[in-house]
Parts: sequence; structure tokens; C-alpha cells
Amino acid sequence: MKIGFGCDHAAVELKNCLLAHMKERGFECVDFGAASAEEPVDYPVPGRLVAEAIRRGELDRGVLVCGTGVGISLAANKVPGIRAGVCSEPYTAKMIVEHNDCQILAMGARVVGSELGKMICDAFIDARFQGGRHARRLELIADIERDYAGKKD
Repeated sequence: MKIGFGCDHAAVELKNCLLAHMKERGFECVDFGAASAEEPVDYPVPGRLVAEAIRRGELDRGVLVCGTGVGISLAANKVPGIRAGVCSEPYTAKMIVEHNDCQILAMGARVVGSELGKMICDAFIDARFQGGRHARRLELIADIERDYAGKKD
């Protein structure tokens, strides 16, 4: 599995911790995130980069981190076909894959610490989509996306 990591300047430390943890588990990791807490990076940039790499098939999953996880997930979710979920505990991280087939996990560096972040990341990476009734619901979500494709307000 190839995992992309992205973050803004507020989340460099947690991103680095999670990236190292996934490498220790034997996963190939690609860093799209800020390199330093001192150099401002707007969260939509790495959020989009990771989401687009997944859409192109260059990555299997993504882990995004900003202050709360919300902003960076919003950016990733604007890429058609991408599903990113914000999690602050392992159960939800497991469920966003099992029921929603999310390709991206988002977390808040100001919300979770490094040890909890690792547990959340593990739950996300180890989970598998269950299909069945959940696939039908994902198709309904895709219908919404198609309905708005190319429309301008």
C-alpha cells in the first residue's frame, strides 16, 4: 500500500510522526506536506495534492493533518471521487473505510496527540470496505457529485 501524507504548517510534527509510524509498519509513504512549522502552507494545497494523486491512482490512501483536520478534508473532498473523513478516535477511522470507502483520513494536530494519532492511523489503514448496502449508498453520493458536475451557481 502506498500512502500519501499532507499537512499545513500547524501539523508538521504530527504528520512526521504518522509518516514515520507507517514507514515502520512497512508502507511506502510519499510526503506532500509542509516541511517546517515556520514556513506557512495553506491547507488546501496539500489536501488537493494528496487527493489528486489518489484520483490518478498514484496512491492507495492518504493521511491529511491540519489544526483541526476539517479544512484540509474540505479541500480533499472537492476533488471528484474523493472521500475524506475527519477522525479523532480509532472507531470512526475504521468505519469511514468499512462503510464509506474513504480513501483519506484527516486529523487535527490541535485535537489529537501522537500516540492517539498512530492508533487512529492504524485503524484507518487496516480497515477494508465492506461493500453491500454501503456500495449502494456510495453510488447515491456519486449521483450528487454528477448532478453538480460542471454547474455554476
